[in-house]
Amino acid sequence: MSYDIAVIPGDGIGNEVVEAVEPLLVDVAAAHGVDVSTTWFDWGSQRYLDEGALMPDDGLDRLESFDAILLGAVGHPDVPDHVTLRGLRLPITKGFNQHVCKRPSYLFEGVDSPLKGYTDGDIDLVVYRQNTEGEYADVGGREHRGFENEVAVQASVFTREATEAVVRPAFEAASERDGKLTNVTKSNAQAHSMVFWDDIVEEVSEEYPDVEVERLLVDAASMDFVRRPDEFDVVVASNLFGDILTDIGGIISGSLGLAPSTNINPDRTYPSMFEPVHGSAFDIMGEGVANPLATVLSGALMFDHLGEDAVADALHDAVAAQLADNDAPRTADIGGSAATVDVTDDLTERLI
Repeated sequence: MSYDIAVIPGDGIGNEVVEAVEPLLVDVAAAHGVDVSTTWFDWGSQRYLDEGALMPDDGLDRLESFDAILLGAVGHPDVPDHVTLRGLRLPITKGFNQHVCKRPSYLFEGVDSPLKGYTDGDIDLVVYRQNTEGEYADVGGREHRGFENEVAVQASVFTREATEAVVRPAFEAASERDGKLTNVTKSNAQAHSMVFWDDIVEEVSEEYPDVEVERLLVDAASMDFVRRPDEFDVVVASNLFGDILTDIGGIISGSLGLAPSTNINPDRTYPSMFEPVHGSAFDIMGEGVANPLATVLSGALMFDHLGEDAVADALHDAVAAQLADNDAPRTADIGGSAATVDVTDDLTERLI
């Protein structure tokens, strides 16, 4: 098989980790008889500063024919965060109906969790985050700017189609894993949108009688991600709640530098996008010390989505073996002092 992958390294350390990881992904795929061609797009905050837009007007048209998209990171200290998010990532996730943001959190052997008493494999959960609407819907506005009666309105939007598009895959995953799904909501305070969400979860649950459903308010879920992370299996949550919980899931598993992410178009009519959870980290940009493993694991998820299980398994297993090896290079976020390229070079030796 052959695949055309669009590569958007983005901003900050996004460029560094993608530049280090892309050759590894191509070479590992080739070693398994899979041909990967990549096309790079220099879209991001620097383009915004130079030209006034993070991506061109025809950006989605240019991306649509690719089999998948690999994204580095988006964010720049000189550009407001709401501009960067709405200038690149959200147009892609919404425009390509990437309703499912799947983010696994796994505590690998050899990695220390900040939580006392947890060791390899004790944390093994996956969050299914609604990815195209909810609290990230761009509905609202500001009126009377600069006056005493200034007002801002931001409305959440939940549709049955997009909610079912993430809830059903979450149930399918729970059915294939340990048979438990946790529905994270805030229906005590949001009596319309979140009760609607809960109703859909209950309806879909009737199709999966083998799955135990737990319901938690998001504040309790945040607490329990710290207090009892080993009891979670599959979690389904709205856009905002899933975003927050997956940062917690990443850090309790050792580092956001190990946290991968997917943005899935469920019916495969458009390409899906794969990216590390971590941000652009301008504080370490240019130092060559960013952890590339979240991007490697995102690449593994990309190949899994494309149906190339051998490539996906090889990448994941190599990361696991490297982390379990006390003599292997590791970056500062997980207790080492290695450079980005040291980590990817070691992975290459293990894989090629």
